Amino acid sequence: MAKRPSPQWDEKKRQQWLAFVQELSPETDPRTIRLVGLLHRVAHALYQISEGSLVEAGLSYAQYRLLMNLLFCERFEGCGALNPSEISERQGIGRNTVSALIRQLEEDRLVERHLDEEDRRKFNITLTDAGRKLVQEYASRHFHTVHDHFNELDPAEQQAMGQLLDKLAQSLAVQQGA
Repeated sequence: MAKRPSPQWDEKKRQQWLAFVQELSPETDPRTIRLVGLLHRVAHALYQISEGSLVEAGLSYAQYRLLMNLLFCERFEGCGALNPSEISERQGIGRNTVSALIRQLEEDRLVERHLDEEDRRKFNITLTDAGRKLVQEYASRHFHTVHDHFNELDPAEQQAMGQLLDKLAQSLAVQQGA
């Protein structure tokens, strides 16, 4: 079996890739493809760091985000619960994925399911005391871990990066019809 290439590319390999892209799509500026690749690498690395910061808590990053959404809703939006559709929309994930996350968090006694008082066909998800305590305990650790990596950028670089990413996000939202 052939040896798989290293995921870390040297400059020569990167230039070959960009030339390959240009060959397949001459009208495409290869710098944009390079930026997409960099964004993907950074996003993937941040995701892995986020996952790693939560291992001790026994949570996946998706579970942690769900718990954080419930806590935020509880504290700042005056709602004590979210239904699965709202969770799906907030997290940008499918309803089946949300259902699986809720099931696991229920088994771990971190969330509870309650029938909606206005519509008995629906149910709402709330944090348990254990879920609230766990997310509060690990939020600081998680945020600190992510913060450490962004400290590689000075405040002006962070601001510029934020502005550029906001601009790109707005452009993408318009194209998606959001």
